[in-house]
Amino acid sequence: MNRLKFRRVAAIAAGTLIGLACVATVAGPAMAHHPEPSGTYCAAPDGKIIVSWTVGNSETDIEGTITKLESTVPGSFTGALALNAVLPKKGDGPLTGTQAHTFTGAPPELKLTVEARWERGDRIITEERTVSAQPAGDCAATESPSPSAPTTPEPTKSPEPTKSPEVTLSPSSTSPTATPSSTATTPSEPEEPVFRLEETCDEMTFIVENPAKGIPFTATFTTEKGVTKKLESTPGKTSSVTFDAYQGLKVTVSYDVVEGSETIEYTQPKKCDEGEGGGLPVTGAATGGIAAGAVVLLAAGAILFVVARRRRVRFTA
Repeated sequence: MNRLKFRRVAAIAAGTLIGLACVATVAGPAMAHHPEPSGTYCAAPDGKIIVSWTVGNSETDIEGTITKLESTVPGSFTGALALNAVLPKKGDGPLTGTQAHTFTGAPPELKLTVEARWERGDRIITEERTVSAQPAGDCAATESPSPSAPTTPEPTKSPEPTKSPEVTLSPSSTSPTATPSSTATTPSEPEEPVFRLEETCDEMTFIVENPAKGIPFTATFTTEKGVTKKLESTPGKTSSVTFDAYQGLKVTVSYDVVEGSETIEYTQPKKCDEGEGGGLPVTGAATGGIAAGAVVLLAAGAILFVVARRRRVRFTA
């Protein structure tokens, strides 16, 4: 009797542990691949606004690629930050770039939109993020100390302190006084949503994370075959739209809050051609299948329990 009871408990425990192990192994938390942009700006003595951008990688084991680089600052980037540049792994150093421009009047909000792409196993992840540059004081202070330091001790050049405020402070005083007013209005502006594209061997999924301080909008997705789907994005929620993937798939995206549209072509991961599946999980899309497998294993444990119970009955008879 004790042996049969032990077998019954062992059968149930085995089915339960196997099912839970599968769920814990595969249905782990989603991996969030994303660029990590930041920026600062200062006013130069010649009236230019100098903006320094930095873009890092959220992943420590895989490099990314910069697929979009848009700035509200006119002019090109100086530095390693560029379109199609390789985004080093986290810990290997970020990409940096500088822009300089002379604005007439108060400068607009200085923003940078970065899109990066990662290919991990049989999945391609593309995510876009937008950041605003933060004020970093007056960059004229780094250039003026060297000439002013040797001249101030001399009595004959004492009038020079009266000239330096006219040369250095006049351009910098106009821009810093204008920029705090612009930065003061930024909290009232809505936050930018986060756009993510995930491409697998079977699906093409568009994901929109709308922040709590965002605005509601509707996105329309239309394929080259005329299949149309709509995505209603509300603040504080994440929404998604999925299409069955195939060679030649093209999806045109338009929004009701802005003009214009963008066409995105499906890119098949390399692992699909090699016939290799798997790869590290990026989202919880496969959680349902794994949970179903766990249920089957739990059911198997229950069946073993019934079998053990029947054997016990026959034994006592």
